[in-house]
Amino acid sequence: MTSPAEPASRRSRRAARAAPSRAGRNLPAAIAVGLILLAVVLAGLFLFPVAFVATVAVFGVFGCWEVARALNVADVDVPLVPLAAGSVALPFAAHYGGAEALGFGVAGTVVLIVLWRLIEGGSGVVKSITASTGVFLWVPFLMSFAVLLFAQEKGPFMVATMLLLVVANDTFGYLVGAFFGKHAMAPKISPKKSWEGFAGSIAGATLVAIGAAVFLLEVPWWVGVPLAVATVAAATTGDLSESMVKRELGIKDMSNLLPGHGGVMDRLDSIVFAAPAAYLMAVVLAPAIQTL
Repeated sequence: MTSPAEPASRRSRRAARAAPSRAGRNLPAAIAVGLILLAVVLAGLFLFPVAFVATVAVFGVFGCWEVARALNVADVDVPLVPLAAGSVALPFAAHYGGAEALGFGVAGTVVLIVLWRLIEGGSGVVKSITASTGVFLWVPFLMSFAVLLFAQEKGPFMVATMLLLVVANDTFGYLVGAFFGKHAMAPKISPKKSWEGFAGSIAGATLVAIGAAVFLLEVPWWVGVPLAVATVAAATTGDLSESMVKRELGIKDMSNLLPGHGGVMDRLDSIVFAAPAAYLMAVVLAPAIQTL
């Protein structure tokens, strides 16, 4: 309890230490969690490949849990067991069997979702199957493209580049948007996102991508340009998509699972769309690079 005789300066310093950041986040916790997640991902990428695949699977399970939990607010029943099974199966299918095995995993999981809900019965079966399939395709399926990207030549560096570009998208978009943002991209979905910030994201990510192309991927510098544009466009779409879902459900964060960050999906919203975009660019640009 604050003493009446306590100096005002001391009270203000103590209040500042106890208060969250202006963004409403616990900044020290956010930094600590971010560093831990980064260490886990990098260790999997460069030291223990199976651990990276397992990390994708774990993120997929928790991501599905968060979205299913959020949809309960709208009285939409999303069964977790088939989603969790698919979240684990898909990354390992992609790792050991490639894109073809991933396709079979998707088909098998959709069948499992349908059978599970039909056997479970109750009302709203069609709505439940539709929502469950949407969640499954949104989270574990799109995330599994990071595993396909990981399997490419120089895969660890390609995944690291994709993550760098997602970070560059957020960082440069925030900085440019904060100072110069005037024209909102989607005011009803995310009022703070501006076209100026989007342009800043592309410019900053392009610089990062050119550097990564030359020094990490050892490919011509121009490869970084389409890679940056595709990744930023996909990451922004993913961010806006999650914002739309949260706005429709009337929630701020998907959960409070990650201190200082919100939920797993609040960190993965950009990555789940950026991963297939980066994989597509790797496949499309590979023949052109090999002819040089």
